[in-house]
Formats: sequence, C-alpha cells, structure tokens
Amino acid sequence: MSSSDFASILENSRLLDRLRKDQEEVLVEINKLHKKLQATPEVVEKPGDSSLSRLKTLYIQAKELSESEVTISNLLLSQLDTFLPSGLPGQQRRKIDCHDQKRKRMKSDSDISRHSPSMRSHIEACVNLKDEQVAARVTSDAEKDEWFVVKVINFDEKTKEFEVLDEEPGDDEEGGGQRKYKLPSTCIIPFPKRTDLSSTQEFPAGRHVLAVYPGTTALYKATVISTPRKRKSDEYLLEFDDDEEDGALPQRTVPFHKFLL
Repeated sequence: MSSSDFASILENSRLLDRLRKDQEEVLVEINKLHKKLQATPEVVEKPGDSSLSRLKTLYIQAKELSESEVTISNLLLSQLDTFLPSGLPGQQRRKIDCHDQKRKRMKSDSDISRHSPSMRSHIEACVNLKDEQVAARVTSDAEKDEWFVVKVINFDEKTKEFEVLDEEPGDDEEGGGQRKYKLPSTCIIPFPKRTDLSSTQEFPAGRHVLAVYPGTTALYKATVISTPRKRKSDEYLLEFDDDEEDGALPQRTVPFHKFLL
C-alpha cells in the first residue's frame, strides 16, 4: 500500500466521521422541533409559521447525510478490499469456518451497530413493529393518499422494507383473501400504543387529522370535535370529511390509538 493510498483511506475515514457528527447535529434539531410541536401544536396554524417546512428541510438533510454515509462507507470497503489478501492461511480459515454459525446469529445486531446512532434507533424501532398494526399506504399513486390498517409481518434491515399483511379480505376482482405487500418506511405510520394515553400528544378541537373510520380498516381525513381529556375517556369525537348524512356531518367516536396527525 502506497502512502497516497493510505492517505486517501484516512481522509475518507475523517469524512465519514464528519458525516456522522453532522447527522447527530441534525437529529438534535429535529428532536427540538418535535418537542416544540408537541408542546404547542397550534403554532403551525399561525400565519407565517415555518415549523413544518423547517422540519421537512431537516428530514431531507438527514436523508442526504445518511445516503452520503453509505456512499463513503462503500468506498472505504472497496479501498480496504483492494489491499487485503484474497486468501487466508489454512488455520485462520478453519477458525472462521468454526465460528460461521455464531457470526450468522450475530449478523443482525452487527448490521445495526454499523449505522449511526440515529439510524440504529430508526432500524430498531422498525424491527419492534413486528406483529403490530400500523397505518400503510399500499397504493403506488401517492396523490390518492389512501391509508389502511395492516399488520407488520417483518422488517428487512437490508432493503429497509416492511412486509405487511392486509388482514381484511379483498374484493373478488382483487382475488379475494388476505393480501401481502412490501413497502418502504415512508409508507408506514405507527399508531400510538393503546396503553400510552397519558404520554400521547392530544390534538385540540378543530385540528385536521387522519383516523380509522369506525367499522372499517380505512383511514380518512377528519376534524377533532372533542378530545379524550374533555370526554374523560380514551376516545376522540370526530367529524369525517364527506361523511354527510341528511345534510349534516355526524359525529363519530374513535379510540386515540386509531388516530394520526
């Protein structure tokens, strides 16, 4: 290995370190903005407020930093592979073979540990959604913005995709029976834990939300009429858009854990 090659590896290592520090700084800003919005959610409705656009910018920045980290990591791996011997001594190879099964068992944890803290936290949260019901956008047309309740079967840490099950039988035209989908994390929104009412953000009357329509597995836009705290229960009172009956919008109750912003 020449000195220039070694210098290139060191420079990329320093760049990788800077990228991870930048990710941590962006994550701190995202968390600050999350806390602000949780404490004063009504601020987004004030004229001139830029909280949501700022949050979007931070998420875009975090995504770009994460993608850059992957690119530099792959480059470093390629550089190191160039200088590592292709073969292994016989005794070392035998030792590796003996520990092959152990490595396979540890692979999932090691894959997660190679990521930045923010990415590790995201991956672990996704893995922990197994067997949970979540809201999912299963249509490829983002403009339709149709969301349904599905059950998480698995999260693939390599592809960053969820495998989910729509437990509601399909129409005859769709083949009937339960359907499975593979979806990116951008198409998945977890519901609040049904045991976490006290720690779940409460949305005020007048707030526009997305909620499961009673008796279905579909989510629709609605407006908050009354909150669980005011009703002294675990349910919101909502008016769903386009849910007109006899010229008026009926008010329907929805549990807080079937409810999204």
